[in-house]
Amino acid sequence: MTPTVVLPVIIAGLYAAGVYLLLDRSLTRVLLGFLLLGNATNVLLLSAGGVAGLAPILPVEDESSINDPLPQALVLTAIVITFGISAFVLAMIYRSWRLVRDEVVQDDAEDLRVATREEIDADDRDPELLHPAERGPGDGLTVEAPPHRPDTDTPSDDVGLGLAGLEAAENESAEAAAVGEVSPTPAGGRSARREEEQ
Repeated sequence: MTPTVVLPVIIAGLYAAGVYLLLDRSLTRVLLGFLLLGNATNVLLLSAGGVAGLAPILPVEDESSINDPLPQALVLTAIVITFGISAFVLAMIYRSWRLVRDEVVQDDAEDLRVATREEIDADDRDPELLHPAERGPGDGLTVEAPPHRPDTDTPSDDVGLGLAGLEAAENESAEAAAVGEVSPTPAGGRSARREEEQ
């Protein structure tokens, strides 16, 4: 095999193995598959950069003899992203092992229920024949409770002590005094002008 065929074969093998491992239920295999996909992408980007050349440092006499720096920058970014996602998957594996002593993803009960449900056209469904768990809002059979509103007739604590009425009367007398009107105060029953005269 020539060197031009080796890299595409290696890239295809890495992608195939990575996708195969990524589709497994074991989180460790998912991590290994993701690492293989990341390495395959790095090799693909480097091979897209062309043949090896001089370091991309300017000035040079012949610019066609230097490497393309863009694939190298993309590979560097891809390495950082792969490292970050690998750390996240490792944390998921550790957490799963600590909680259930297993790192294999289990079947979800709701997914299994939806997968085993019989496919019926929405126009052919009779809401009365549906199981109550499968009924949704707006099917005519679901009774939706009205929104909860607190009882407004219940007095607050300060009303029972008579403080709310006293405070309202004081506010009214202060407003009346600001306007210049005479109003009785609840405490003494005297007007504001009488108190000023005395």
